[in-house]
Parts: sequence; structure tokens; C-alpha cells
Amino acid sequence: MTQLRTVQVLGGGSAGSSAHVRSLASGLVARGVRVTVCAPAELDRLYDYLGAGAHFVPLPRLGDPATVTALRNACIGADVVHAHGLQASVRAALALSAGSRCPLASAGGGRGPLASAGGARSPLAPAGGGRTPLVTTWHSRHHLDGARGGVQRLLERTTVRASSVVLATSSELVDRARLRGARDARLAPVTVPAARGPVCLHDGKARAELGAVDRPLLMAVGALERGRGYGTLLDAAREWRELDPQPLLVIAGEGPERAALQRRITAEGLAVRLIGRRDDVAELLAAADVAVLPSRREARSLLAQEALRLGVPLVATAVGGVPELVGDAAELVPYGDAGALAGAVRGLLEDAERRMDLAAAGRVQAGTWPTEDETVAHVLSVYDELAGR
Repeated sequence: MTQLRTVQVLGGGSAGSSAHVRSLASGLVARGVRVTVCAPAELDRLYDYLGAGAHFVPLPRLGDPATVTALRNACIGADVVHAHGLQASVRAALALSAGSRCPLASAGGGRGPLASAGGARSPLAPAGGGRTPLVTTWHSRHHLDGARGGVQRLLERTTVRASSVVLATSSELVDRARLRGARDARLAPVTVPAARGPVCLHDGKARAELGAVDRPLLMAVGALERGRGYGTLLDAAREWRELDPQPLLVIAGEGPERAALQRRITAEGLAVRLIGRRDDVAELLAAADVAVLPSRREARSLLAQEALRLGVPLVATAVGGVPELVGDAAELVPYGDAGALAGAVRGLLEDAERRMDLAAAGRVQAGTWPTEDETVAHVLSVYDELAGR
């Protein structure tokens, strides 16, 4: 039997999908699979796909026409191409479509942004005719409004129909993929690597660095962008000012909303620190008294997974795949409800026994998730099925 060859494609590269591809590449290589990872160059510097034993092909920036050419060349001879996220799925589908002219051509009688010039078949038409099978994984769900939301829905419909199999990390995303017309959508919970090495809970050094030696420490992690719920989180922080001692909220992450958030923190005198992107998030999270996840949309949140594994009590919004992921091992509140968020955090800070119960429940819940090895084995079984092995 010939050696199976797969190409993994990343677009924007969220932390969850990028870490999953690193874990997947390492596990597949260990099983004798030839793996090529195609992604923006900076992701290899962050996740070291070469170190996992994969071949790495850097992709040009988003929107560069050379991206599709680079992907098409990388996919020659592949048994299965696996794209992670919507951007990557669009690129991969275009690369696998022979003779596509322009990814988003609008010629051809005004049939929409994905019609090919001259009335030809869309370059994202469903797979067939012996084309290399395309697997797409939906790691999360982004919510866009107005015209951008319409384009997003159109791209979702077109890419899932171009895919042989759609893997989704939560039941909600499976339903969404089927609604968009996926021929084969399957639940595939993704477990990303746990923190390597020992992690010390309530580490005094980390708390001192963050400025929370004699006060409660709250921790949030994620890109500083719209839809993450940070406005609501700052509203809650305003309510925590009455507590004695006043808790410190630390937010790790970068993004376009940083300047606006910092202006508000300064103007309102909030006990909040923005510490940017960090590579020691597990250590910082382990030092926290409570983790907070205020997002509008989540599937299998990295923060939720890490918090429950570490036994850090979690307050999260009851959205997307979060309830399915955490079960009864976290305090869940409605999205956008600052009062409920503030109250849940305050209740935990005032109830040490409840924090201990959640810590224990979190570790039990984490034990129900698939391991990295099981995740790799499941994905490989899909590849073997599509490759007729």
C-alpha cells in the first residue's frame, strides 16, 4: 500500500485551528502519513509545523492571487486535502478546481459573486470527476451582519458543497453545515494539546507579575475583536469596583479593538490590564481565581478547555458549543448581560467551596473529551475512507 499523503490548509490561523493542525500533523506523521502544511509563514514560526515532521509551504497574504497557484502546486499528488476554517476552505476549493479564472468573478450575467466568467461552472462547484477529496473542518462560527454576513453565508454554502466531508467541532456547527447544504457533515470534537509540563495553580510569581498578590485575579484570553464580549466584560468590571479587595481582570490577546478598550479602561479607572499576546497563557491562567469567557460565538473554546483541565473555575456565556463542551462544570450566563456576568463572578469569589466544586467538576468533564491520539485516529479514519484504503 502506498504512503498516504495529505495537505493541511490554514487561512487566517486562529489559535484553536493552528494548534489543532500542529497536533494533527505530529500524530499523522507518527502513523506514517506524509503531511504538508500550507499556511501563512508566521504560523510556522509560532507552531513549528516543520518540527512536527511536516513539509511546510508558506502561503502569500490573504487576497494575493498567487495563493491559489501555490496551493494548487502543493496539492498535486495529494490523497486528501484538509482545510481548516472558511478562508482556508475557499482557497483549497479554488486550488482543487481545474481552470478557475477568478475566485470571486462577478461576470456571467450577474449570477452572484461566485459565478465564473463566461457562464462556466463555479470554481467552487461540488467535488466530482475524480478530483482530490476535500475535507473541511469548522472550528468556530463567526457572526457578520449586513452585506458581509450575506457573503459569509454564500461562501459557507459553496465551500461545504465542494467538500466531500465537513467535520464540525460542535453539534451546532454540524447543524449549520447541513443547513448550508453539506452532503456529509459529522461531529468531530477537536482536542488541542494540553499545556506541556507541570503547571502550578495560583503561582505566586505569576500573580506578582500581573499585580494580583493581595487581590483576586480574573483571567480572559482571546483576540481583541468585535464579538468577543469585551465591552460587556468591562461593564462587569465597573461593578466589581465595589468589592474589597477589588479583583484585577487581566486580558491576554491582541486585535483591532485594543486601542478602544484601553481608552475606556483609562477613562473609567477600571482594574483591567491588557497584556497582549502571550506564550505562557497556561501558566497565567493557572494563577487565576476565575477564568472568564464573555464571547458571542464559541465552538470548542481554547480558554474553556484549558481552564477546566487546570481546575480553574470558569464563567462563560451560554453560546454555541460552550454548554456542550463544559456540561455542568462552569457557571453559564447569557451573552451581553453584564449584570449576570458580574454576579456570577462575584458569587464565585465569595464562595470558596463552590470554586472547589467547579475545579473538581472541570477536571472530570475534561476527562470525557477525546484525547489528541483519538482525535488524530478519527481524522485518519476519514482520510482512509475517502482515499478508498
